[in-house]
Amino acid sequence: MFKPEGYNSLSPYLIVDDAQATVDFIKAVFDVEPHSVHHSDDGGIAHAEVWIDDTILMFGQWKGSGAVAHVHAYVPNVRDSFERARKAGGRVVQEPVRKDDPDLRGGVVDASGTTWWLSTRLD
Repeated sequence: MFKPEGYNSLSPYLIVDDAQATVDFIKAVFDVEPHSVHHSDDGGIAHAEVWIDDTILMFGQWKGSGAVAHVHAYVPNVRDSFERARKAGGRVVQEPVRKDDPDLRGGVVDASGTTWWLSTRLD
């Protein structure tokens, strides 16, 4: 087999300044635990994988990389997930709002600078 069982052929990979802060944020917002965590020699997180519903998200730490990412995630209840994101230290960039599509969507930035767009389809 050319890939691990159950994995997608294409998965997002984030480069973040603080991988532990990213793990903590994901756990708080999505109520999931990392599937896999590999530590670097200095004890930081070199690579981590977490399942969010049917998608594996991978990320690693590279302080000062300057990488900026946006991730869109459909969640069962955007208002609940958004509040968990806010309580986990997310900086609000857009309160949940419905614009010109059927989604109620809001955005928060985590401690590593990743913008998470949380959305629930209303129609």
